[in-house]
Amino acid sequence: MTHRRAVLLMVCVTLMWSIAGIVTRHLDNATGFEVTFWRSLFNAMALTLMLGWMRGPAQLWHNLRTGGRALWLSAVCWAVMFTAFMVAITLTDVANVLVTMAIAPLLTALVARVALDHKLPRRTWAAIAVAGAGIVWMYGAKLVGAESRHLIGTAVALCVPVAAAVNWTLLQHLRGRYGDQMPDMVAPVLLGALLSAAVTLPLSWPFGASAHDLSLLALLGVAQLAIPCLLSIRVARVLSAPEISLLALLEVVFGVAWVWLGTQEAPSVAVLGGGLMVLGALTIDQWLSLRRDASPAVR
Repeated sequence: MTHRRAVLLMVCVTLMWSIAGIVTRHLDNATGFEVTFWRSLFNAMALTLMLGWMRGPAQLWHNLRTGGRALWLSAVCWAVMFTAFMVAITLTDVANVLVTMAIAPLLTALVARVALDHKLPRRTWAAIAVAGAGIVWMYGAKLVGAESRHLIGTAVALCVPVAAAVNWTLLQHLRGRYGDQMPDMVAPVLLGALLSAAVTLPLSWPFGASAHDLSLLALLGVAQLAIPCLLSIRVARVLSAPEISLLALLEVVFGVAWVWLGTQEAPSVAVLGGGLMVLGALTIDQWLSLRRDASPAVR
């Protein structure tokens, strides 16, 4: 795959990720944990078929059986991300959720600093400070005069970048320890979907989803989650981490635009202001990282 094709494919991935909000807003009866259950179940079914075809059933089962603690830790992180994202979207505005999720690269840098002793450049510390101020602005607005569900929804959404930071730091640790021989960490995505479905099943009963709801949730499970997750793993072989982080920010732009145009769910002033601070800090930090990586070494 060429670099240009990888970039275009990553843009397509962000487009697929971004439809979650607009599709969820068109559900008839399914709410709360039921939305999460069906999405995770359809995601698990699709991943079982796709990974079974890609790896072979025997190899897939071997990877699940021999993955050890790293596989289960990664699976729990995926389950938290799958569950918290959909629960948050049912509680608060899509823009709140997407902007909160966007801080994942900076949280990953912090967790890697603590867990792996990775040194952070001053620009990243500055980006963390600016993004943190943006999130505080958003949270502060929720504390003053807003419905409690919005504050709860934004807090639940914060679980997504925290789990993502732990997961990516784990992958960095495994890559540094095993190199090319690191365990297959695609299998935890499937296991995470199964865990998410299992945890939310008892909380979803009795089911209220209509046939229309099930068709939309199947779309989310397959086209919004399973396919782009596998494509992003393929893209990661060609694009650098800063490039992926920059392109992933398009999900925020696309996702907010879809619900704004399709449901008139306009983001608040605090979300727009805080979101611009977060996205601006991330963009500048990753752009400077790309410039550093592209510049010739000084001898």
